[in-house]
Amino acid sequence: MKNFPTPQTQLISWMTDIRRHLHQFPELAFEEQQTADFISQKLDELKIAHQKNIAGTGIVATLGKKDKDAPTVALRADMDALPITEKTGLAFASKIPGKMHACGHDGHVAMLLGAAALLKQVKLNGCVKLIFQPAEEGTGGAQQMIAEGVLDGVDTIFAGHLDRHFEVNEIGIEPGIICAYTDEFRIEITSKGGHAAKPHETVDSIVVAGFLITSIQTLVSREVNPSFPSVITIGQINGGTAANIIADRVVLEGTIRTTDSESRKKLMTGLDRMVKSMDELYQAKTLIELTPGYPPVINDKWATAIACQAAEEVIGPDNIKPLPHPSLGGEDFSFFLQAVPGCLVRFGARKIDNHEAPAHSPYFDFNEKALPIGALFLAKTAVIALAHLKAGRK
Repeated sequence: MKNFPTPQTQLISWMTDIRRHLHQFPELAFEEQQTADFISQKLDELKIAHQKNIAGTGIVATLGKKDKDAPTVALRADMDALPITEKTGLAFASKIPGKMHACGHDGHVAMLLGAAALLKQVKLNGCVKLIFQPAEEGTGGAQQMIAEGVLDGVDTIFAGHLDRHFEVNEIGIEPGIICAYTDEFRIEITSKGGHAAKPHETVDSIVVAGFLITSIQTLVSREVNPSFPSVITIGQINGGTAANIIADRVVLEGTIRTTDSESRKKLMTGLDRMVKSMDELYQAKTLIELTPGYPPVINDKWATAIACQAAEEVIGPDNIKPLPHPSLGGEDFSFFLQAVPGCLVRFGARKIDNHEAPAHSPYFDFNEKALPIGALFLAKTAVIALAHLKAGRK
């Protein structure tokens, strides 16, 4: 693509400042009011029309033609933080106790604003919607934005996520499934508690819980096709009141991650069966609540080809990396992809001096050199997609 603008020093500095400001003032899901106000200020600087207060704190900006015959491409960035106390020691570390941008959403916002600045400099063969989405982290902000009409008229949608498994100047792209189902469960075990010295007079809920925790791992190892990645994780246990008291109640909470519907069904029905069997096996009473989570992220083949074309122009074909194994992480971008075809990519952001701190860690940080790459990729993807849509999606 000839004469396409690229991020220069001033724009790169602008994006970096945006990322660092947002990093210092993180806000949790559906609380992102200051974040939204800041994004709105930056869009005003660019003289880009936008609408606020969508799904509470979301923003949608528009560029280019808006008439009904013109194609429309959407670009999305999530903007919420996590309930984590930061321990990075960065000069721009979080100033809000117990809250942190530990997944790179501050970077995603900076990239999309950078893409907006680039798109302002080109003639568009249609409309580009810039979606700044609240509440990606477990509360489904995408669903609420869709319900409020952000995808009306949209033909295709693109997004990216920072990923420290890849080097800067690499982008991971793959058609098909790249993220998992993210279902959750809560198990309550109640029984007859009592004195620790007289276990024969009780039914020990902690013993029941311990047996169950070990047993349910066989659901993955023995009941699910090993060709399809699956995980059951218990992330929280609450039970007991003192060292010399046998607990009468334990609550377990966890998640089921699967990459195909059959494995998901087997694990859900198997977990329900195994929990209920504790009633007869141990004479305990059990209750299980299964809560459906995010669906899998499934990249559309056509949209993935568009993303690859853009990536080739930005980083070269040798730096496009495959994603042969789906992540068992979740992403509510999946809801957008259920409504319109699109593609989510991974922006390489490995930081050499902090390479072992994963996402959702209090030590998480990423290489800011990824910001201009992501911005240019998003901008080029939008322009290329509009051209293909205008030509009849070839």
